[in-house]
Amino acid sequence: MMYQNFVKHTKTLALLLVFLSHTSNAQDPQMTQFYAVPTYTNPAMAGTAMCNGGGRAVLGYRNQWPGLPGTFVTTTAGYDQHFDKIGGGVGLLIMDDRAGEGQLTSKSVSALYSYQLKLSPKFSLRLGLEGQYGQRSIDWFKLRFGDQIGPKGFEFPTDENFGVEKIGFANFNTGIFGYSENFYAGLAVHNMIEPNQSFFGNIAVIPRRYTFHSGAVIPLDHKKISESSISPNVLIMKQNKFSQMNIGLYYNKGSFVSGLWFRQTFGTYQNSDAIIALLGFRKDKFKFGYSYDFTVSEARSTGGSHEITAGIEWCAKKRRNKYTSPPCPTF
Repeated sequence: MMYQNFVKHTKTLALLLVFLSHTSNAQDPQMTQFYAVPTYTNPAMAGTAMCNGGGRAVLGYRNQWPGLPGTFVTTTAGYDQHFDKIGGGVGLLIMDDRAGEGQLTSKSVSALYSYQLKLSPKFSLRLGLEGQYGQRSIDWFKLRFGDQIGPKGFEFPTDENFGVEKIGFANFNTGIFGYSENFYAGLAVHNMIEPNQSFFGNIAVIPRRYTFHSGAVIPLDHKKISESSISPNVLIMKQNKFSQMNIGLYYNKGSFVSGLWFRQTFGTYQNSDAIIALLGFRKDKFKFGYSYDFTVSEARSTGGSHEITAGIEWCAKKRRNKYTSPPCPTF
């Protein structure tokens, strides 16, 4: 038992050291179901609920690499709604990300606004802006260091010099999103001012993150309101030296949706990262989705990643003639 605890703490230490030694190259948390919490992907999607300019509230939970002692858990919660009086949509987004059994925690709360431009009867454009306050914290006393190791494991106090436990910062994100009846595409820029998040008073910025996403909805029947369709999608993201591409499609049949994706990462070397399977269900105002990332890289022993999303949408009380609903899936 002592040996198992020793190994567990050693792995946790190694995990946290990776985070601390690469603070200047930190990356934002990712969501596989990037249309389930759309404002996390692109602030310009605030106010794009499918139901005639109504609103939506969404929750997302991601448990990445549960095979590691000290997993990565990300939780998101969002609300957004369209209002004709202000010419677009507003939203609120909350994110909580924990790594190493809570030793390293990142939190943020954001306010969003997107302005809608109806360029033609069949094409609309949205411009979005997001103001964010973030906080990063670490529990130094949960960490283990080499000078603590004795014959019985970690038994000595450490002489390491700790930094501050919390740091807060302002942040800004922006985006553009265009859509017609069957096609949509967007571009977002996060961390525009590259805020500093160092615990030690030095410079350790969050690099800008650039995201391009696009897709289409292709009906498979000839009904006025299609009950069966496929939706090919692609997402390309770049942050500092790290890039990734998600490519795949959704299949919608009545209230059910399924999806299959492939994720490729690019960094120091090219890496086939994961194959992703998704199952979802929508009934009236409610929706639910589950996805699993089957890791195909050298990190297969980490146990893949689980992601669960849930949401509710409601219609506007009066039909909004200025509102155009985007076709993109919400899972």
